[in-house]
Amino acid sequence: MSFSKTYAAQVSGLRADIVTIEVDLSNGLHAFSVVGLGDRAVEEAKDRVSAAIKNSGFVSPKQRNQKVVISLAPADIRKEGTAFDLGMAVGYLSAAGSINFESDKHIFIGELSLEGNVHPVRGILAMIRTAKEKGFASAFIPTENAQEAALVPDILIYPTNSLLQLTEHISGKNKIKPRPRTRIMTAPRSDETVDFGDIHGQEHAKRALEIGAAGRHNVAMYGPPGTGKTMLAKAFAEILPNLSHAEVLEVTEIYSITGVSSVITRPPFRAPHHTSPYSAIIGGGGSPKPGEITLAHRGVLFLDEFTEFDRRTIDSLRQPMEEKKITITRTKESVTYPADCIYIFAMNPCACGGKKCICTEKEIVRYRKKISGPIADRIDIWISVSKIEHEKFSNGTGANKTVADESKLMAGRIRQARLFNRNCNSNAEINPRALSFFTESAKKLNLSGRAYVRTVHVARTIADLAQSREIKKEHIMEALQYRQRDY
Repeated sequence: MSFSKTYAAQVSGLRADIVTIEVDLSNGLHAFSVVGLGDRAVEEAKDRVSAAIKNSGFVSPKQRNQKVVISLAPADIRKEGTAFDLGMAVGYLSAAGSINFESDKHIFIGELSLEGNVHPVRGILAMIRTAKEKGFASAFIPTENAQEAALVPDILIYPTNSLLQLTEHISGKNKIKPRPRTRIMTAPRSDETVDFGDIHGQEHAKRALEIGAAGRHNVAMYGPPGTGKTMLAKAFAEILPNLSHAEVLEVTEIYSITGVSSVITRPPFRAPHHTSPYSAIIGGGGSPKPGEITLAHRGVLFLDEFTEFDRRTIDSLRQPMEEKKITITRTKESVTYPADCIYIFAMNPCACGGKKCICTEKEIVRYRKKISGPIADRIDIWISVSKIEHEKFSNGTGANKTVADESKLMAGRIRQARLFNRNCNSNAEINPRALSFFTESAKKLNLSGRAYVRTVHVARTIADLAQSREIKKEHIMEALQYRQRDY
């Protein structure tokens, strides 16, 4: 046999494309070419594959007087990366008659070392999900990627350490055992986790953050340096409920394409530095990669020193804050990534920090104007975080609770509030007296249509925390106080 066909896959955005690998051998002077619009890594595969075949005990393509042509189809899609190596090697060995294998229902994914070992690749979860949708029965993939790939049901995952191991499996000598389905286990709590009980005072801020977590509202904290804004944000991430099974697959798939091969079970917490470039926050590059707002999907994006970020970066948050997704457009392609996260912003009152402020009024106005009206409108909850009296540091956490209790209590209330909201048919039912009060207050505060609706949503969350089907006046009053700010 001088022709064979195998299958591999490559990631494209958050989806994957199945790639057909066709190998043709013909007599003549040795030549080895890979066609199909491949990048440099794909072009270099011929050397990796040849060495891997030789070092696995087979005759190297370079030792045969053959012309080897490997085609990656469809030819009009650019092929990138090293995930095709394993499929190329199996295809060549099959075409050369070294192994006999029916490959129609199997997919091969992995990078080969010169020694013949199989190395992990990025985006395995997206590839396996696509392979299952396309009707493939099994996948031979790097062992390091197997835990992640086994999250996908109804497809056999064969962890493969080397090309030699794979060929022995095909010949029936040493069968590879399929990996069992991966069970989703919640990650244990880290010793470095910040608990709300560790934070003295700031009860108003804690209450506001509890509301933000229960209703997934965007929050802005402002106040002098050293008042606990960063600690509050870190503690906030710990009171969010665990990801559902569907969310675990969704978030793990995002991290998989960035090269992180582990199962993500907790809401991500991303805190990029204020000097991070625009593309790192939003995403981009030659082949658009996900940025921090996508890596924070289903979790928290914490932007400390928010006003120190580049103005372009701040304004670019408008679309994802509203639509929960980000579209990155390049000359030849456009990719849409999810960005459904809770935005937590922290900022100082002025550039010098506010302690014996030396800024002029004009400098303060310029500093604060970096937050445009449209961005401010998309922030549901504004919290003033003031200085803490020194006496509170020596009072401990209180006689009735330990340091570890406060976040657990808050997390329990948040779970109950979310469950109550799902079971509450009247999701925006407002008491008539409360509605009249809210309408008058909205006029006085000059709330925009967006701010009006967002305030209703905050009030609904406050009602959920109180297990109330009806939004009452006190819920509206508390929601309105989070719209008022002196920033």
